[in-house]
Parts: sequence; C-alpha cells; structure tokens
Amino acid sequence: GTGKTSSILAVARELYGPTLMRKRVLELNASSDRGIKAIREKVKSFAKTAVGTKDNEKGYPCPPYKIIILDEADSMTKDAQTALRRTMEAHSTVTRFCIICNYVTRIIEPIASRCAKFRFSPLSEDSMTGKLRQICESEKVQCDQKTLKLLIKVSGGDLRRCITILQTAESVVGDESVTTDEVLEVAGVIPEDVPSKLLEACKSKSFSSFQREAEEAIAMGYPVLELLPGLVTRVVDEETLNDTQRSKMCIAIADAERNLIDGADEWLQLLNVLSTISQNCPESK
Repeated sequence: GTGKTSSILAVARELYGPTLMRKRVLELNASSDRGIKAIREKVKSFAKTAVGTKDNEKGYPCPPYKIIILDEADSMTKDAQTALRRTMEAHSTVTRFCIICNYVTRIIEPIASRCAKFRFSPLSEDSMTGKLRQICESEKVQCDQKTLKLLIKVSGGDLRRCITILQTAESVVGDESVTTDEVLEVAGVIPEDVPSKLLEACKSKSFSSFQREAEEAIAMGYPVLELLPGLVTRVVDEETLNDTQRSKMCIAIADAERNLIDGADEWLQLLNVLSTISQNCPESK
C-alpha cells in the first residue's frame, strides 16, 4: 500500500503510452502465478519475443525492450525464482524485469544481485490525510480529523489497508459518521487495557490470576503476535521495574515472537511470557 506497483505502471505508461503499453508490459501477480509452470509458459514466452518499432507511439520514448512486472515476488517458490533467473539472463537484451516484493530477503541472491533496489518507505501522514479526505468527499463519507489520524496510525503508512478499513467501517455505520470505535473494531486493534490487565495480573504473583486474564484474551480472539508489542510498551513504561527486570521480560517476549512465527502454540507462548514477567516483577502493593 505504499505505491510500488502504481509507480512502475506509471513509469511504463510514460515510456510507451497507453496503447503500446498493452503490448510491451506484462503484469503478473506472483502470489497466484508463482510456480515454475507460470515462469516457463507466461514469462518466458513473453520475454523472448522480439520488439518492433513500427507501433511506437508519437510523443513517448518507446525504448526497444519490454517490461515484465512480477508483483508479490517474495511468495514465489525457490525453484520458480531459479527458473526466472535463467530467463532474465537469456532475454535481458529485449526484456526488463521489475520484481516487487515486501521482503527482499525472500528473493534468492542471484536475482537480487542483478537488480537495482528501490526501497519504498511508508507514506507520510499529510499525503494519506489528503487522499482520505478526497475519498470521503467523493463517496460522501462522514469522518472527522481524529478518526482519520487513527486510521493512518493503525494502517502503519499502508494506504491500501487504510482505504479498506475506511470502506468496511462505512458499511457498518451506514449513513452515520465513522468514529474511532468502528475503526478500532474493523482494524482488529487490541484495546490498550488488555496488555495492562495482563501486566497487573502478573504483578500479583498469582498464576491463576494471569492465567485467567490470558484465557480471556485468547477467548476474545486477540492474536498473541499482536498482543506482545503492547506488553513490551507496558513493560518499558512500568516505573516499578529496573533495567535488568525489563530486559529479561523483553527477551522472553522476543523469544515468544520468534516461536510464534515458527508455528508455536499461542496459548503456551503467552503463558510462558506471563510467567517470566511474574517472576521478575515486584508484587503490587
């Protein structure tokens, strides 16, 4: 949602014009066309085709090569990426490749080393606010400044997610104004009091107490991976803890995050974190 695909499509339109672009540009979403078959059939056949000059549009540079855009390429299999590398090497004279991904570490080194890298940072608050206001005016959606700011915050600079949340929230309220409550509910943001209750339960030194709070959090459907950052914030801000206690708690949370990403059980990881916090924090007075 930061404009990666839009940018390369805009560049392609500037190079070829709206008509020739249909012939010279192949756009594939690699998350759905991510196997070797797609690379061999679609990409290779398009890449090896020669480029003519008689169809060039006036007023556009029309360089003598085609462009293949592979969106979400980090979801491609390793075998497909290896096949793509061979295609890139064989047809680089008549075809340029634009590989779009969210995680460059998931692109194999032979491909990554052959590409010029352009990193897209999250969109600024001003640009997102302007676009959201334009959408609200066009679609007649009532939304105040406070709600817009919250929208931008929960989306993390991702305009696509921002618009999706706004659209869903608007469908919930109907003709009424979209408020922060709808945004938080639609975005699935964990309420601030949930990690606070967990920390307070840990300070009581009672296993049954923080087990009960953990059960309630899990029952509400809150993902533990999204709950842990809130716990980190509470631990860092807790004035009764010293640096040694904070560091032990944060290490336990970091280990839990890694384990959850590797597929560990949410319930057990949360209990382990809360047990570590309880062992290292003073009792509440």
